[in-house]
Amino acid sequence: MSDANPILSGHGVGFVAGGRKLVAEANLELFGGSTTILIGPNGAGKSTLLKLLTGEIKPAGGEIRIAGEPLAAVPAWRLACLRSVMAQHARLAFPFSVYEVASLGVDGIGRALTRQRREAIVAESLAAAGVIDFAGRRYQTLSGGEQQRVQFARVLCQLEAGRSVAERQVLFLDEPIASLDLCHQLALLDMARAIAARGVAVLIVLHDLNLAVTYADHLVVMDQGQIIAQGPPAKTLDDALLRQVFKVDLTLSRAPAPGLPFLLPQQHRTRPAA
Repeated sequence: MSDANPILSGHGVGFVAGGRKLVAEANLELFGGSTTILIGPNGAGKSTLLKLLTGEIKPAGGEIRIAGEPLAAVPAWRLACLRSVMAQHARLAFPFSVYEVASLGVDGIGRALTRQRREAIVAESLAAAGVIDFAGRRYQTLSGGEQQRVQFARVLCQLEAGRSVAERQVLFLDEPIASLDLCHQLALLDMARAIAARGVAVLIVLHDLNLAVTYADHLVVMDQGQIIAQGPPAKTLDDALLRQVFKVDLTLSRAPAPGLPFLLPQQHRTRPAA
């Protein structure tokens, strides 16, 4: 069940770079207890919008509020407790261990947490992300997918530590399953849904349309810097939108049980040549 009031809201949000509108007058609300998934083609503005909503970059126009306050007015220490971000790319130059990388999520976060509690949060998060067995290994020796799971453990640490300050939180995940195998893709998305069920507002950027409609409570479609459609997946994604946004002439099917739309790319190969 979603909250009645959004934890984070953006109204008329825009961003311009090099004379080009990367995001134009975007309106989006994120509610506790709800998983919002943002989809769109490459260059649609998804990651830029996420960076605006997290406070990483400042909008050229519009307003963003978190926990009822203007985002720009929230001090960095409190913002770190209110929201946790897993970026699309994470670069680490220092030879940290997996445990040390995950520990970055609790460093300076939270209120009156004992050393023992911080250590417990790190261990619990590493276990939840499926990387507890890597705790002593150098982060750089891991595969791309394993590193991604360690970064997920880091954001789990930050959320848990931040709960001692902020009860209403937002989790941002930008392409979190890009390097993961199918088993770990589903495990991460299942965990994101479980976090939302705990009252956190979750925003995920995805490219896989089938996973997007499966895991989203609220689906947001972007194209050329604009949000062109949003709502429940079954009412948002249709054949016309696929052609308009993704430039593919495919037909959505519907699963008989939940009635969610799904896409079979094999249709493309079976169509007769024009």
